Amino acid sequence: MSGKNKHSILVVDDERSMREFLEIFLGREGYEVTLASSGENAFEILEQKRFDLVVTDIKMKDIDGLEVLKKTKELSPESIVVIISAFATAETAVQAMKEGAYDYIPKPFKVREFKRILKEAMESRRPAPAEEKWEGSQRRLHFGCLVGESARMRKIYDLIEKVAQTRSNILITGESGTGKELVARAIHRQSPRAEKPFVVINCAGIPESLIESELFGYRKGAFTGALADKEGLFEVADNGTIFLDEVGELTPAIQVKLLRVIQERAFTSVGGTEEKNVDVRFISATNKDLEQEVINKRFREDLFFRLNVIHIAMPPMRERDGDLPLLAQNFLEKFSRELCKDVKKISAYAMEVLGQYSFPGNVRELENIIERCVALETSSIVLPESLALSNFQKEKGREDRRQRDLTAEGLRLEEVMAEIEREYIVRALDIAQGSKQKAADLLGITFESLRYRLAKLKMP
Repeated sequence: MSGKNKHSILVVDDERSMREFLEIFLGREGYEVTLASSGENAFEILEQKRFDLVVTDIKMKDIDGLEVLKKTKELSPESIVVIISAFATAETAVQAMKEGAYDYIPKPFKVREFKRILKEAMESRRPAPAEEKWEGSQRRLHFGCLVGESARMRKIYDLIEKVAQTRSNILITGESGTGKELVARAIHRQSPRAEKPFVVINCAGIPESLIESELFGYRKGAFTGALADKEGLFEVADNGTIFLDEVGELTPAIQVKLLRVIQERAFTSVGGTEEKNVDVRFISATNKDLEQEVINKRFREDLFFRLNVIHIAMPPMRERDGDLPLLAQNFLEKFSRELCKDVKKISAYAMEVLGQYSFPGNVRELENIIERCVALETSSIVLPESLALSNFQKEKGREDRRQRDLTAEGLRLEEVMAEIEREYIVRALDIAQGSKQKAADLLGITFESLRYRLAKLKMP
């Protein structure tokens, strides 16, 4: 950030150590920083100068942060206000957002998260030029609905660009909910076949008795109820792309027939005698370990090698460092539009709670959580209690502990105790709506003790 274009920030906090910390930290980030030791002091400064951003504590001795927020909006409506506090409640968060605060974040905060919020706040001050908006959108939604900027996802994007122009068969693996079908669609849209059909076949969703006729079609009279000829999905997808979802569920008999289609690019309809040629690209997906299925004789080795010409492994949510805020905001915007709700952002407190969650259902589970939040939210911001994760975490924690019962093989006591401690801290923070002081009281420990435990467990 050049000297001419420095953004100006007013820091309002009656705690000297916090003012000094923010002055040093924000100065190093390239901001021009002005300090106010109280709400009254802030009013005097605001009467004389306008700021790009005001960072204010919520609880101060003379005038609280909400009054600073109101005064700022009165004197300088274009200024952005971020409120910080160690004493969070849903009521004050909602009130702050209604009064025009950009966000409401906890003390002590994670430096990286604070930097991200400030950066987004500054970027929101001005509408981006059309070209810049397009480029930003392409970085976030790199291929269709694929969202993320983590190192793992950038590698996926690079691989999509490389393989899309080929006709090689592709196998996409990964846990349920990681977005395997989105990758398949992205490859199809980037390929020369983009204007041709993209046909999805759920190999686990079609009854075994019907799958052959669904795939290959049938001739009139081939079986009872076959009153007319019917095209199969392979014919429908001619010159396009076939996506075989959950391909590991195919029966041995259908595996043989599929292998012939891949090798010969031809098939025969059920009840027919005439061979039909077809030109399709095969993209398959599975959450199974197909190599192990081959070893166990449940999946044909020759078919596996035909499908697995190019392999794309989708990372689970827990391995997509930094993508959670992008994904959550993307889903928030999507469901706010679809449900006609004015829910504009996810609070820093709620993002903390999401960051502590393991997402066993991956991106699909996050999408469902955000949809529920938007549907039920009555304010313009998603708060921690809207996420409703505590009950699931409670039951999951109990199940995990049952699985870790002491056996003859033994266990690692320190790890078990750390996980139990983490669970109770997360539950206490959830009940306390993000307030660390209240969470400490619920746990019967001091605020400093809670801060020590959070640092020890590497929790925000």
